[in-house]
Amino acid sequence: MQLRHPITWRHRWTRGPNAATTRTVRSGAWSAVTTSGSTVGRLGGTSVGGASGPFAETIGTPFYRLHKSAELAVLVLTLLSHGCPTQAIVAAFGLDERTVARWLAGAGAHCQRVHEHLVEQGQVDLQHVQADELWVKQVGGKVWMALALAVPTRLWLGGVISGSRDLPLITRLVQRVRACAVTPAILVCVDGLASYVTAFLKVFRQPLCTGRRGRPRLVLPDGFQFAQVVKHAAKRRVIGVTQRVVRGTLAGIEAVLTATATGTVINTAYIERLNATFRAHLAPLTRRGRAIAHTEAALTAGMWLVGTAYNFCWPHDSLRRLAPDHDPRKWLYRTPAMAAGLTDHCWSLDELLRFQIPLPRWVPRKRRGRPPKHPPLGAAA
Repeated sequence: MQLRHPITWRHRWTRGPNAATTRTVRSGAWSAVTTSGSTVGRLGGTSVGGASGPFAETIGTPFYRLHKSAELAVLVLTLLSHGCPTQAIVAAFGLDERTVARWLAGAGAHCQRVHEHLVEQGQVDLQHVQADELWVKQVGGKVWMALALAVPTRLWLGGVISGSRDLPLITRLVQRVRACAVTPAILVCVDGLASYVTAFLKVFRQPLCTGRRGRPRLVLPDGFQFAQVVKHAAKRRVIGVTQRVVRGTLAGIEAVLTATATGTVINTAYIERLNATFRAHLAPLTRRGRAIAHTEAALTAGMWLVGTAYNFCWPHDSLRRLAPDHDPRKWLYRTPAMAAGLTDHCWSLDELLRFQIPLPRWVPRKRRGRPPKHPPLGAAA
């Protein structure tokens, strides 16, 4: 017999003639906060676990307990993900600035969970990875945003934000890259920052099991290759570029570049193009703009919204394929997630925001103390 998820307790809100009171509803599945008399959010008519009344279908999404229409929220978030400043949205729709900020924060947290659930599961064949960091203006200073890209599929692998351009920032980014990779045998091309060398060579190590007692030695896999593009500048102008091979051989790196059709020499052109995409679609990243980020949390939410929409919602021109002869279209456009095999169609932003992440499988808690006299349910007789 399969063990069920433990019984959870939720609060059901009922509105009396004067004030709202609460009463507890017992359910045996993932129930929701329900409403009687006055509904909050989008409700359905199905009961869960024997609980009477409707339940919220939008729980676990940015639309949960939304006091405005979902269409308006999708429209506002679409504008935010295409570089529209918050001040323009407030003036156009008559919304409060705090409402727009709350919608952005909820959408950013939801997109981060979607990315971790679909992309960071160790199922993507990366082959060639590029990483870079860019500085972002913030009220009272600036912060650094580090991004990573799988070049053959143009899949955004995640990003991190920190006030310092140091080793902890790069290490957190590399850990996200490692969580996406199905194999550590990849080619990495970055700029001349020394923290990349330390972080990649440390995170991508694997234990070498020899059968002896003790902790196994950590070594890099044979197929892991690492290269850097070092730019030499004078008076804020690039006067020279040097390609440096840190791990592997130049012939092996050129073979990977040729096999993945990502160039003939060591380069970071693709991650630089991704930086331009983020600067065009996120208002605080615009150069010489007035929409400066007020908090790091708002900037992080915008990064996850734009990055996840880039992966699942926006077709990429370089990933298109010729349509079959019987198809009236000339091209079949694909998103990076489609190219990576994570989905089979181009998502809309509404579909992305309504995606519900399933609950993890429930594991019964380990018993402590004396064993029970009777065997538990489901045990073999």
